[in-house]
Amino acid sequence: MENPAGRPVVRPVVVGDVPALVDMLVRSFDDDPVAHFMFAGEWRRRRGLHSFFTAQIRRQYLPFGQVYTTEGLGGVGLWGPPDVAKNGLKELLQLLATAPFAVSTRVHRALRLLLELEGLHPKEPHWYLATLGTEPELQGKGIGTALLGSMLDSVDHQGFPAYLESSKERNVTLYARFGFEVIDELHSKVGSPPIWRMWREPRVPDLP
Repeated sequence: MENPAGRPVVRPVVVGDVPALVDMLVRSFDDDPVAHFMFAGEWRRRRGLHSFFTAQIRRQYLPFGQVYTTEGLGGVGLWGPPDVAKNGLKELLQLLATAPFAVSTRVHRALRLLLELEGLHPKEPHWYLATLGTEPELQGKGIGTALLGSMLDSVDHQGFPAYLESSKERNVTLYARFGFEVIDELHSKVGSPPIWRMWREPRVPDLP
């Protein structure tokens, strides 16, 4: 992807990047309110996040070639393309296959939350930002901005909308800078922290 002056270089993820990126995402989401809801205790949370992100990258998004990182593996963005039908039940089964911790009552509630989110997923063709994370020590260095900007340039060129769910309120402002608008603030019946569902209409690219 093109690299405007001053923006970290963004490139596609390759298989060899996955272990380091999974470890980075575990650190990135260690303070996430929904992660704390899903997994009780530090050990269970980190093990659970590791299994979750490993399955998410390897089984659900890398096969479609829409996973991007920056040089140095300081961040990663996982995107679902509009021409691939999202199968929430299949994705849950893929996650469960790597989840020996799934006997936890809390994880059962988390799976109910994922099913609830799946039921609210927009039906209109769109790009889906499943996960965006950066190394905690590198946050504020423009990595998330680069990952978002590079992909959204392509999304706009294709003329598709984009959708995401944010589990951190502070990230809503970042996404809003890129044109995402809050659809609603979900307060799930399972008692999870709020989740902000956001939608972005395509922008008309600037003419040269």
